[in-house]
Formats: sequence, C-alpha cells, structure tokens
Amino acid sequence: MPKMTFVEPNGTRHEVEAPEGLSVLEIAHRNKIELEGACEGSLACSTCHVIVSPEWADKLPTASDDEEDMLDLAFGLTQTSRLGCQLIMKKEYDGLEVTLPAATRNMMIDK
Repeated sequence: MPKMTFVEPNGTRHEVEAPEGLSVLEIAHRNKIELEGACEGSLACSTCHVIVSPEWADKLPTASDDEEDMLDLAFGLTQTSRLGCQLIMKKEYDGLEVTLPAATRNMMIDK
C-alpha cells in the first residue's frame, strides 16, 4: 500500500498508509492528523490547505481553476500549495510528502 508523510509546522513527521482513491484530507482524518476540512471536501473552503514538497509538486495533476480560487483564501500560500481534498492518492504517489501550514483561515469563523 502506498504511504505518505505529513509534516507538522513544528517539524514532526507522520508517515502513514495512504490507500488509493482517498484524498489527502481523508487520509489525514483517518490518521488523526490535524487538517481541518471545514467544508468536508466539497471545494468550498481552504482549510485543508497543504504545502506539497517541491520534489512532488510537478508530479501531481495541475490544480483546477476552482481549486486555485479557494487557494487564494489560504493562510500562508506557497508555490506548491494545494487543497488536500483535491489530491487523490494513487500508487504513483507513494512517498508523497505534505506540510501542514502554521494556521488556517476558516471564513465561517474568521470574520
């Protein structure tokens, strides 16, 4: 089974099993990784923002226009930022590494 690594803002690393067909958000939740996902993966917020390791950024599909629009709302946006709900695990992504941002911006709460 593919594996992936979540890196917390403090540098703590969590290597977890990453079943094919699940989103990075779903994988985080299954492994009790603190990745919010306020809209439950419906592409209506930016709270599942992750920063993809540079070596993986070009190996993943390009973000859709809708994902790019939501990413514009993310805290700490980088060149390799993606939404965890939009990254669906495949065996080719075995070893994927993402870093959790230091904070999130939840438009329902942060007014």
